[in-house]
Amino acid sequence: MKYSELKEIARKFRNNPTSEEQLLWQYIRKDQLLGKRFLRQHPIIYESVHNEHFFFIPDFYCASSKLAVEVDGRIDDYQEDRDYHRDEILKAKGLRVLRIKNDDLTDMQEVLKRIKEHL
Repeated sequence: MKYSELKEIARKFRNNPTSEEQLLWQYIRKDQLLGKRFLRQHPIIYESVHNEHFFFIPDFYCASSKLAVEVDGRIDDYQEDRDYHRDEILKAKGLRVLRIKNDDLTDMQEVLKRIKEHL
């Protein structure tokens, strides 16, 4: 996929967040969490071949801590193998992945504590 196409996909994701993503974003945006900057739906290219890019777009990404945060809904229950493979590729690139279940967001203080531990 070309870089311009990748940027358009990320823009569509940012413009259509889930309610759970919107909720968490209210707590981590604008450097609120330990002064760390998070980006929403930021593409991470893991391989490029002849101007074709292979990438993942995590829900949230903190570049300074190399941390990708994924908010997992019910669909992720059916794609565990895909998510595992994705996480392994990101880990091989030196990134850490924190997965948070939608249901966990009912205890936001615990979720924020987990994110801080990974920062």
